[in-house]
Amino acid sequence: MSEEMNNDFASMLKAEEESMQAVNVGDVVEATVVAVENSSAMVNIAGLKSDIPIPKRELVRPEPDSAEDVVKVGDVIEVAIVSLGGENGATVSKVKADARVAWTEMEGIQERGETVQAQVSQVVKGGLVANVNGLRGFIPASQMELHFVKDLSVYVGQTVEVLPIEIDVHKQRLVLSRRQILEAEREKKQEEVFATLEAGQTVRGTVKRIVDYGAFIDIGGVDGLAHISDISWERVKHPSDVLQVGQELDVYVKSVDPESKRISLSIKETMRDPWLDRAERYAEGDYIEGEVIKLTDFGAFMQIEPGFDGLIPMGELCERRIERADEAVHVGDVVKVKVLRIDMKRKRISLSITKAKKDADTAVFKKYEAEQEDAPTTIGDEVSEGE
Repeated sequence: MSEEMNNDFASMLKAEEESMQAVNVGDVVEATVVAVENSSAMVNIAGLKSDIPIPKRELVRPEPDSAEDVVKVGDVIEVAIVSLGGENGATVSKVKADARVAWTEMEGIQERGETVQAQVSQVVKGGLVANVNGLRGFIPASQMELHFVKDLSVYVGQTVEVLPIEIDVHKQRLVLSRRQILEAEREKKQEEVFATLEAGQTVRGTVKRIVDYGAFIDIGGVDGLAHISDISWERVKHPSDVLQVGQELDVYVKSVDPESKRISLSIKETMRDPWLDRAERYAEGDYIEGEVIKLTDFGAFMQIEPGFDGLIPMGELCERRIERADEAVHVGDVVKVKVLRIDMKRKRISLSITKAKKDADTAVFKKYEAEQEDAPTTIGDEVSEGE
């Protein structure tokens, strides 16, 4: 072989070595599909001596039924160099290349503050696993809703909008948040609602959440609280006894605090107080009977009807001066009283035992006088009058 031919051959070897050295483990390079079978695809990569097979599990996740479902001859795809040399030659992966691209794109999404769609796949300790653009992401339980969710399994299979909040490509860690999106939406709606909402208004709302102490009601995208004492005029043991999630109803706005973002609502204020209906059945000056149900330092309460009471002040319990109510009456006593005052505004009824007794005595005395006037005159009286 001539010296010139030796030089040409050496140059070719050097060029091939340089080409080989240009491809390193971890690189993402272009590969041309040269053959496709059911279980794998064969690709050619510039710089490598031989074609390389890619198992279908390394073409796409989840693994397809056939490699032919993913690629065809002539396709140019990106693959990651997993290894070079060895007993089986070089190995490459389209899955890892796609993931590399996906991680880069995800970093850009985070920098721009954009959101992505995540498909929730399973519940794990502390939160949910979701698939995002081919990546495995984690949504902590505290980042799923604005409030605590006891059963996260209801989200499995759902696609939700999330925000990437933590990315570590080296650790393959992707943390997502739905709560931050909901908080931003709530903030916007709050600004709109608080700009127009005023105490004294009656608005339409939807029961969103029921707790032991009341119910949270959505009034146009912002939740207000109806305390258990403001749900009904009657005594309510638990809000769920009279309300259910999703129920639509009118609510009265008691107060609005834009600084603390709190809205106090009342359901009962949209309905007529049954106390007023009961009070209208009585008039000042009426005489009624009832049972003493409670003694206090300022008098005694008498039940006029079940759930409808009146107060007998200390000075109206008996004619003599007393220091304690039990000097005149006891719980369980049935007494006759006179209705002194009915205060519809303050919803109070004042009663009196002494005035009822005094009026009864007066009536008896007047009846006696009337009977005496109608009685026949005696003979002795006639003689006296004649004289």
